[in-house]
Amino acid sequence: MYVLNEISKRYKQHVALAPLSFQVEKGECVVLCGGNGAGKSTLIDILSGISTPSSGTVTLENDSLKDNRKQYLTNITYMPDDFHAQRYLTVREFLLFYGSLRNVPIDKVNKVLDMIGLQEKKHAKVKELSKGMRQRLLLGQALLPEAKVILLDEPTNGLDPYWIDQFIQIMKEVKKQGTIIIFSTHMMDVAAELGDEIMFLDNGHVVKQLKNYHLNISEFTLKLLSLHRKVKREK
Repeated sequence: MYVLNEISKRYKQHVALAPLSFQVEKGECVVLCGGNGAGKSTLIDILSGISTPSSGTVTLENDSLKDNRKQYLTNITYMPDDFHAQRYLTVREFLLFYGSLRNVPIDKVNKVLDMIGLQEKKHAKVKELSKGMRQRLLLGQALLPEAKVILLDEPTNGLDPYWIDQFIQIMKEVKKQGTIIIFSTHMMDVAAELGDEIMFLDNGHVVKQLKNYHLNISEFTLKLLSLHRKVKREK
């Protein structure tokens, strides 16, 4: 179980993330929705260990982010929302580098190359890739370790419709393996397909939480679209 208890982030007088709590079971997916600056990336940065919370605790099974940071981080994998890789590395070198940091065998690197559709581009330099290919490469490095939690910040940005569908299928397989997924998106159809719980944030506050029973994806997508356009924190 993944437990967040009263997690918050404050910069002087600015509240980037008001205290929030939730828990996630194995194989479940939480989707974070909301406009720019809503607090989605702030929460993911905290969970990935990039940013320190102003208050609260994060616990994965028996490992606390604060007290057992090293062990906690060995069970987390993360995809940022922007690409900062060395542009002159090849695609394969990029994945081999990140794989070496997590003791990932070479056969897993090759498997991930196939999964993200970049096997034919493995000798291409990162600087030669399109936006969508770079996004898939970022996803690939997050898929390398056998982690208990995968954190994805706007993973569908720059993907074409085919690869959005492929992303959904990949994440469904990840869920079947018992991995917890937390990701942010502006795409409500993706949220409806994958999310077991959808959280809408606005100005750092959780303003709406919905359970997804996966009964009628089309109707649920329309409901999320309506909320995404209208939901705001009550002043």
